[in-house]
Amino acid sequence: MQIQLQLHINNNIHNLHVDPDRTLLSVLREELGVTGPKYGCGEGKCGACTVLMDGNPVQACSVTVGAAAGSRLTTVEGLAANGRLHPIQSAFLEIGALQCGYCTPGMLMSAAALLDAHPQPSLAEINHFMQDNVCRCGAYQRIVAAIQRAAAILQTGDAVNPVISTEVAVMRPFDTAEPVPTKNDEGIFVAYPCPDLVMARYGEDAEIPAPEERELQDIGPWVHIDGEGAITVCVGKAEVGQNIRTTLAQIVAEELRISADMVRVVLGDTGLTPFDMGTFGSRTTPVTGAQLWRVGATARELLLDLAAAAWSVARTTLQITGGVVSHPASGRSATFGDLARDRNLLRIAPDDAPITPPSAWTTAAGQPRAKVNGQAFVTGQHPYASDTALPAMYYGKVLRPPAYQAKLVSIDSSAAAAIAGVTVVQERHDEEDFVGVVGPDEFTASQALDAIRTRWQTPLQVSQPELFEYLKANPVEGEGRRGPYLAVEGSVEEGLAAAHFTLSQQYTVEYIAHAPLEPRAAVAQWQDGQLTVWTGTSRPFGVRTELALAFGLPETQIRVIVPDTGSGYGGKHTGQAAIEAARLAKAVGAPVKLVWTREEEFTWAYLRPAGIIEVTGGVDAEGRFTALQLLNTNSGAAGIETLYAIPNRHIAYQPADSPLPQGSYRSLAAPANHFARETFLDEIAHSLGIDPLEIRYRNLQDERMKAVLTAAADGFGWGKSTPAAHHGFGLAGGFDKNSYIATCAEVYVNPANGQVKVVRVVAAYDCGAIINPDTVRNQVEGALVQGLGGALFERITFANGRLLNANFGGYRVPRFGDIPTIEVVLLDRRDISPAGAGETPIVAIAPAIGNAIFQATGVRLRALPLAPHGVQR
Repeated sequence: MQIQLQLHINNNIHNLHVDPDRTLLSVLREELGVTGPKYGCGEGKCGACTVLMDGNPVQACSVTVGAAAGSRLTTVEGLAANGRLHPIQSAFLEIGALQCGYCTPGMLMSAAALLDAHPQPSLAEINHFMQDNVCRCGAYQRIVAAIQRAAAILQTGDAVNPVISTEVAVMRPFDTAEPVPTKNDEGIFVAYPCPDLVMARYGEDAEIPAPEERELQDIGPWVHIDGEGAITVCVGKAEVGQNIRTTLAQIVAEELRISADMVRVVLGDTGLTPFDMGTFGSRTTPVTGAQLWRVGATARELLLDLAAAAWSVARTTLQITGGVVSHPASGRSATFGDLARDRNLLRIAPDDAPITPPSAWTTAAGQPRAKVNGQAFVTGQHPYASDTALPAMYYGKVLRPPAYQAKLVSIDSSAAAAIAGVTVVQERHDEEDFVGVVGPDEFTASQALDAIRTRWQTPLQVSQPELFEYLKANPVEGEGRRGPYLAVEGSVEEGLAAAHFTLSQQYTVEYIAHAPLEPRAAVAQWQDGQLTVWTGTSRPFGVRTELALAFGLPETQIRVIVPDTGSGYGGKHTGQAAIEAARLAKAVGAPVKLVWTREEEFTWAYLRPAGIIEVTGGVDAEGRFTALQLLNTNSGAAGIETLYAIPNRHIAYQPADSPLPQGSYRSLAAPANHFARETFLDEIAHSLGIDPLEIRYRNLQDERMKAVLTAAADGFGWGKSTPAAHHGFGLAGGFDKNSYIATCAEVYVNPANGQVKVVRVVAAYDCGAIINPDTVRNQVEGALVQGLGGALFERITFANGRLLNANFGGYRVPRFGDIPTIEVVLLDRRDISPAGAGETPIVAIAPAIGNAIFQATGVRLRALPLAPHGVQR
């Protein structure tokens, strides 16, 4: 029943005719277009939707609009006043207290309320007050620092960047107000012939046209300089919180000798940007970045050529800086726009383009750089996939089975269809039933879904207690990267026979969820035979292929647009929500928006694989390996190889039939394999009475791995003190994707209940030459926090095809009270090409914590999570 209500929001009055039982969040977002408050969980457990009601923080998903009527409401859009940022907004920008930024509006509102109640809060007060706000990217330490900085601003009146920009440049690749240049536009185009694109577009045996003859979307990453000097970079990657828009701008800016402010980076739109395999595997910096270095260098050389020809001077006499080419001897100069105007030039960047080596970076690369368009994130203006809205849009919901493998036996949708404005969609695809509803708002669509009566048949399935036994008993043969892996060197049998000490252990890892704060979301629109989908994914071109297969369309009739996404951690590679929204939109002939609930996100997204890692090894009297045998069942082969010098090795991975859906996770199986191997080595060290750091030195020849171990140990003070009572120190190292991490951890184990508190973490990281130190540091901090959750308490519980903890109330993730003091030491190797920073830092935190727990308690834990209910002695 709808009634007339009046809402006071951000000093404005809104008269609405709505159902009073709708949540305040749904009315703010759907009826008023106030998108700063975000949907995160729908049960008041994550804080993404926090707003102020009469100055008090409330979670808008848990308050009805009827209850909110008459109160004064403030959202992040109204936090600033008189054209100036609130001190907490200013502090977030100064500290860089965000990654994907999806949690930021809710964080800001809670922090603003805290500062209003406690202008100079203690650390304990901050952690207590902010405990209901979740940052899945793990920026907690920075958020705490930002709150402390805001408190200082309030006390001193000193503010950084306090004035709101009059031009908040919201980065929307689909924004028609800022069209992307085309091949025929005035200016200079430089592109790189991406080999990934050639394989995907043309195949191995096709007659491949020359790069100059292809459309720009069919070449590779490209840069355009127009007649006004505006510089646009187009890359097919997606921004999911790793801050690649800023990093890629720095790369091009360095080669052009300009500020990164002058570079606009367009990402993630299959209708505008060139093909890209996807944003995964820490490939952006070492692969796409390497291509852009060449593109930028080629553009710079072309600008110098044009100026030299125009002035009839030698190129060596020219200088280029700040968007201007100059000839000091004659005093002549020309802007980039002057040189590009009235031209239509296309150049293909060669592999031998004269890129600037890291040792010579001076302009943009190698320097800390704040997130592009940061003000849009802290003022609620930055749009995510779930914020997308189209005129005359409907809202969709999909009927889900009660368990995996359940089959629909009967359905009665008459009650749902009788609800005003509701359409029920029933289809069958690939021998599977698809049932969905479409309504004028999400509240009505949810009511309609609840009104459908069904009967399901569910087969008996594996439950958690028998998981590992089942995996061992059900191997499968796969193909490609998911297939079995085997590496053999020497004779393990002979190495074990010659060993002074041998050990055999088994380690296990449970399924864990990605749990990105922004659940899967999509808006689909069919128009004149064309399908356009706005969705959050790390693989826009992969989702386009999925849509083409689902609807029997050529990819040329499909456009996938990826607004910046509220994180993914490897969990948003696929396009389920996009397909579902497109099915519903096609059925009703109108745009449809579909946002998964938190329960759907946990249940129907894939999980990090569970696994068993069996290790047998032998060492000589000095602790040097003589042999190692390692078998990983189901978890994966990533990180399975070791940098330790082992003359006799048998390393294998065996896929298994997983009872739950599983897929990519941050660094894939590398955390699991490192947990087993680094714990195993710690066990040997303690058995032989050798210091855990020393035994690693004795088994290493790789100097980069030794360097990060030394840096982490020095920063931690390893060996310089003994832990206090009930405290323990642990360390571990790791390598993945051409980067190196070493992590030292201090834990406290409460003797009364066994609860573990990680007190301090020091991590040293080497990813080659560092383009943006602050971004790398932020990524390392976030990876350590996320890894802490998987180490101590994150796990999916399930029985007979049903998840038992598919919400933030049952699935524990790291929160403010769990966060240790984190110190990150960066080894900036200007002699080595840059590698990615988003994945490797997570691999060593779990074994470091487990090894520290052993020192504190004498209890060796060999299963992840280590202590979901505390250490059991």
